[in-house]
Amino acid sequence: MKKHNFYAGPSILPQSTIENTTNAITEFAGTGLSLMEISHRSKEFVAVMDEAQALFKELLDIPEGYSVLFLGGGASTQFAMIPYNLMKKKAAYLNTGAWAKKAIKEAKLFGEVDVVASSEDSTFNYIPKDYKTPKDADYFHITTNNTIYGTEIRKDIDCPIPLVADMSSDIFSRPIDISKYVLIYGGAQKNLAPAGVTFIIIKDDILGKVDRAIPTMLNYQTHIDKGSMFNTPPVVPVYAALQTLRWLKNTGGIAEMEKKNIEKAQLLYDEIDRNKLFVGTVAKEDRSLMNICFVMNDEYKDLEKEFYEFATAKGMIGIKGHRSVGGFRASTYNALPKESVEALIAVMQEFEKNI
Repeated sequence: MKKHNFYAGPSILPQSTIENTTNAITEFAGTGLSLMEISHRSKEFVAVMDEAQALFKELLDIPEGYSVLFLGGGASTQFAMIPYNLMKKKAAYLNTGAWAKKAIKEAKLFGEVDVVASSEDSTFNYIPKDYKTPKDADYFHITTNNTIYGTEIRKDIDCPIPLVADMSSDIFSRPIDISKYVLIYGGAQKNLAPAGVTFIIIKDDILGKVDRAIPTMLNYQTHIDKGSMFNTPPVVPVYAALQTLRWLKNTGGIAEMEKKNIEKAQLLYDEIDRNKLFVGTVAKEDRSLMNICFVMNDEYKDLEKEFYEFATAKGMIGIKGHRSVGGFRASTYNALPKESVEALIAVMQEFEKNI
């Protein structure tokens, strides 16, 4: 039976990424060695890092004056690195979910944090719209996609102060106007690579403005100066990221990916809205293209476990909602084919007919 991977992260990757990385782990670039044992300073791996950074810039149309970094530590380390490097006295944050809350918590260690708006009062089921960004803040931080609750900021907002975005789960899913941001970051394990590498897109001239001493490893300038090679980078995930970047380019680039993502999400949302058993959990205008969250209608709440077991038996893997919210979550990242969405819809319709 075919398995359809709806896990929220680590999550589905292009088959070519898995196959090429597997082959490189066995034997890398004609060296007679495994990718796992090659020096990160060898010419073969330096070529991997250089191409990955170049493709990042090409696919996202990153302008001059920005650097692309591949670091360890996950997006959670960035929650502290960002205020360490950018906050002089005050920063502004938009609270749209669990990851935004964690970023806010870390930022409070470095200065004043102005939470300009929050949707926590409604279990994060919408994106706040009517808020004012304080012009005296050093930066404004947003989380563009919320994997747990299924909301997404799908347009690049205009911001009067430097804009920082956590794009862990929707990077490469739509075109981005990079010039509107001073820093974009994310863990790779949704749309790029296996867990272990973190990407950072940073505007070079935003650095060097804080008075505090910054530990070497937590200083972005360290990694810019050394091309992400100050210490040993996560070699295997970086190689896998390169394979995904090549796949993105070969499948038509980011505009084509957005078109496919809209189509997949619309199919599933239409079924959720049509099917008497299910209901969506977030405001329709804020629905994520990456993480589609839904629950059983009140009348059928007692069937939740039964549906989960039914769907899993049919090959739908990873559709259980986050433990903090329950229900169901289908993550429809870039590498998920339309056929998997159609298979899930067929399962939902079959279960409905059986009731």
